[in-house]
Amino acid sequence: MARYVIGDVHGCAKALRSLLAALQLGSDDEVIFLGDYVDRGPNSRGVVEQLIDLGQRSRVIALRGNHEIMLQAVAVHGMDDSVWLRSGGKATVVSYGGSITKIPSAHFDFFHALQRYHETEREIFVHAMYDPQLGIDDQNDELTYWTHLPQPLPIAHTSGKRVYVGHTPQPRGEVLWRPHLVGVDTYCFGGGYLSAVDLETGATTQADRHGHIRRVPIERALHALARWGKWLRGS
Repeated sequence: MARYVIGDVHGCAKALRSLLAALQLGSDDEVIFLGDYVDRGPNSRGVVEQLIDLGQRSRVIALRGNHEIMLQAVAVHGMDDSVWLRSGGKATVVSYGGSITKIPSAHFDFFHALQRYHETEREIFVHAMYDPQLGIDDQNDELTYWTHLPQPLPIAHTSGKRVYVGHTPQPRGEVLWRPHLVGVDTYCFGGGYLSAVDLETGATTQADRHGHIRRVPIERALHALARWGKWLRGS
């Protein structure tokens, strides 16, 4: 069984389609998505449709991002849409035919079923950030959904588990690698890539917004970790 984590998609349906095809997922394979499926990119509807379809063929664990929170706040709870539209929601509305009333009920079912976090024996997955001293179930929603990674980066989680996050775009399109923390939002909608990290090997498969694939060997991640270690030692 292969296991992958995929960062923020943000409406990049073409990138997602190419990435999933490159992974060649089977029924026993597992993919963990870190949230922010909608907004900013050109085809949020197409992204959600692919995720629903993938869930029928492979094991999918889909987390909630802050952009899904905004969409649901407007479409379900009738909140003012000005902040959401300024944050990329206009592209989502266009992808659904110009009105949020055209969002299919199956898509709302998908949004409603999204998870706040996912935890395994070795890993923690959240959309945005975490408090290193608190159990993952006790995290503040402001951190879980809205807070970008600070500088300096947060320390290791008290559980000792590696934390995988999205939300903070990596402007060079490269996965952020640290021994305790991996940032998988590689800025697809802004000219970077949509990234899938193999959780067993660390090898990364990426697709740009046009659907072009590139594969990043684990050696690049190891090099990033080595550079970080040298920086910590002040050498």
